[in-house]
Amino acid sequence: MIIKRVLPLVLLAACSAGTTSTVPVPSIPVAQHSLIPLPTSVQLDPAISFRVDSLTVVYIDEAADASVEGVAKHLHAMLAPPVRSQVKRLAPGAVVPAGSFRLKLDPSITASGAEGYEVDISATAVTIRARAAAGLFYGVQTVRQLLPSSVEHPFALRRALSIPVGSVVDQPRFEWRGMMLDVSRHFLGVRDVKRFVDLMSLYKMNRLHLHLSDDQGWRIEIQSRPNLTAFGGRTQVGGGAGGFYTQAEYRDIVAYAASRFITIVPEIDMPGHTNAALSSIPELNCDGVPPPPYFGIRVGFSALCVDSARIYPIIEDIVREISAMTPGEYFHIGGDEVEKLSHPQYLQFIERMQGIVNANGKRMIGWGEISPAKL
Repeated sequence: MIIKRVLPLVLLAACSAGTTSTVPVPSIPVAQHSLIPLPTSVQLDPAISFRVDSLTVVYIDEAADASVEGVAKHLHAMLAPPVRSQVKRLAPGAVVPAGSFRLKLDPSITASGAEGYEVDISATAVTIRARAAAGLFYGVQTVRQLLPSSVEHPFALRRALSIPVGSVVDQPRFEWRGMMLDVSRHFLGVRDVKRFVDLMSLYKMNRLHLHLSDDQGWRIEIQSRPNLTAFGGRTQVGGGAGGFYTQAEYRDIVAYAASRFITIVPEIDMPGHTNAALSSIPELNCDGVPPPPYFGIRVGFSALCVDSARIYPIIEDIVREISAMTPGEYFHIGGDEVEKLSHPQYLQFIERMQGIVNANGKRMIGWGEISPAKL
């Protein structure tokens, strides 16, 4: 099961929704630095460095919008406590004082696209330029990796922050750079999800596939169908309290990820992997009898009553409420490891789900088993 779940994700991260660019594969020795993933071009001189101290200031242009200011505040928080001064705006034509960071939107830079960036580091200044705020954010992550590991520990003893002089030019080779977090088998709270988002952002990943439902638990509040969390949210693998996200908590996770340029891709697994839903809403079962909660790890034994018209208003409510809270383009329907339905039943369900997802302004995405359907 583990291999089956991971391999499609690896393929997804490598070649799904994104397109490859013509960026050449870098040829510099990896031993020269610790930048992951390897940028397009890196030139560093470790003998000379820019040092961060209490006089260091982060500057943005006077006309910079809220997204750029947010990136600057992220950088400032990373450099604190040595950097005391708040983010400052720079008037047109003004000279950046020595010892400062500058974040600048620049449509003329070599690195192309919204996520490309350039970092120039001298002994007296660090400048990050990009065409869009996302590029500035990824430039900040490169600076984060160039700093000593103590940058991750603000109150470490003798925390001295310095960056080797040089330049980095980068743009991603893949549009979709994702990871999946399965909170349905073992529930993770909001704080844990945010920590996961922070670690993803360090490596410039931009899609978080959040697996919100399975046989063992239902993890997202659906206000029109409260029993999904009242019953399905109380279990997990091996027993235990389980848990779920209220809609306010889910929106908070979505916003937190967006502030780090990560798009949430919600997954509600259907028509299999549904025992938590089946045990919460009797109408989803063909016989109208909810099965008991499930605490194991075997797959394939559960399925929605796909030939029953009564299940589709419930599904439409679920897709509608989650789509309304999710700005991203995709809605993941799972679709994997279904043993209890015939192939025609399965295909008809997947194609009907595509219509429901599209009607709510999203593109349907699923595991590899959905590919024979008319997509």
